[in-house]
Amino acid sequence: MKPNNELITALYCRLSQEDAREGESLSIENQKLMLKEYADRNGFRNCQYYIDDGFSGVNKNRPEYVHMLKDVENGLVGTVIVKDQSRLGRDHLETDKLMEIVFPAYDVRFIAVTDGVDSANGFNEMSGIKNYFNDFYARDTSKKIRAVFKAKGERGERVGTSIPYGYMKNPDNTKQLIPDPVAAPVVRKIYELCADGKGTRAICRYLEEHEIESPGVYEFHIKGTKSKHPDLERPYLWTQSTVRDMLSNRVYCGERIKNDPENILIFENTHEAIISRELFNLVQKHYEGRKRPDIQGNTDKYAGYLYCADCGMKLYLHRGKHIKPEHNFYECGGYQTKGGSYCSIHHIKARVLDVIVLSQLREMTAYARENPQEFYAMAMQDGEREAQKLRKESEQKKSKLEKRNKELDNIIRCLYEDRVSGRITPERYDSLAAGYEKEQSELKAELSTLSNQLDNMSLQEKYVLDFIEKAKANIELKEVTPELLRAFISRIEVYEKPSENKSFAQTAC
Repeated sequence: MKPNNELITALYCRLSQEDAREGESLSIENQKLMLKEYADRNGFRNCQYYIDDGFSGVNKNRPEYVHMLKDVENGLVGTVIVKDQSRLGRDHLETDKLMEIVFPAYDVRFIAVTDGVDSANGFNEMSGIKNYFNDFYARDTSKKIRAVFKAKGERGERVGTSIPYGYMKNPDNTKQLIPDPVAAPVVRKIYELCADGKGTRAICRYLEEHEIESPGVYEFHIKGTKSKHPDLERPYLWTQSTVRDMLSNRVYCGERIKNDPENILIFENTHEAIISRELFNLVQKHYEGRKRPDIQGNTDKYAGYLYCADCGMKLYLHRGKHIKPEHNFYECGGYQTKGGSYCSIHHIKARVLDVIVLSQLREMTAYARENPQEFYAMAMQDGEREAQKLRKESEQKKSKLEKRNKELDNIIRCLYEDRVSGRITPERYDSLAAGYEKEQSELKAELSTLSNQLDNMSLQEKYVLDFIEKAKANIELKEVTPELLRAFISRIEVYEKPSENKSFAQTAC
């Protein structure tokens, strides 16, 4: 059959990252030379390359692939030539559709050189089988790569290419992150400012006043790259979104996360932490409350500490231009959003709350300072009863989850064997495996939470001793500050006084 040289001879080349590992034989340059040589030898003219470099064969949105199909639909292409069928795609349904329906409909001749396929001679059964195995190979490779990335993360190796501000590559081990001696102190300062009650606007203002380069500008001066779009005319301009993202990034306390929020995996102690996990958790707790700063850029110091004793909802600060600072008050979030049928108002003035909290802090810290042994014994006894109960429940639940996790491993392995042997279809395997893998990821997340709870219980004695040391260091308590709350308070519950219809607060140190 003579080629139609009035139309385009499409020479399609594709290379994915996985294919690149196979070596030079699959390189784009090699494919181009092979296809051009074949076209010249067999009399094909008017050749045009369509090249997708770095795209997986299961991706239907490859730019040049889409471009070529549009040219086919517009009647501009007479022949499509590829090195082998897998270059056209690794989704067997899509590739079969192109070869058997789309190309014939537009009178396009299809040739896969190394597979010996030429639609002018008709297709044989092996063409469909090759498409199926190309699909199987892509799915199997994808699964293996995900497993490799997960294993790397669990070993503490870096699996991403982007390095967070505050870190740099370890010169002795490029797979590991270490704190950047210049940027890491900036990260610590940002966290400390937030823990002290500063809002993101106030933090940005502090960084600008102290002429600290923004992450994009800093990276440009260190590496010469503009990947973070540096504003070189305003090098000290920090955005609130940048600060906000940094304050929620677990990487700074030595952890790495992977996956979507609902299926998140956390790998602890994968690299040296810039800030302590205690400070990180404190900042997250602070951000759970109302984040809106005042005119000076400071956020509510009680945000994340104040809860309704009856419904458990947070209490929120009410302030405004026409409210004098001494009249600022807190109100139950449940009452605000759901009304009086859900909960009562639990109204308490901010200045009254300060008086109550400061009074209880003075009393508690004085006792801990003057009677450290008695305080230690009392705190350990009160906490141990509850800890033993929680520890027993957590251990039982952890045992059940670990058993189910092993069962899921066996189920997924058997499913994979059934797919390979042909006892179930690939589609059926994908459907079943996805459900079991989702359940397994949820189990692992729950197991991680339980392990953290058990670790926290074992730290009880450390927390009690820390409290005593802080009590000794803070002899004069003149006013309630974010620093005092951070040092001594874990939770404040506000109760209603039925007789006077007023609220009172109870602190948990």
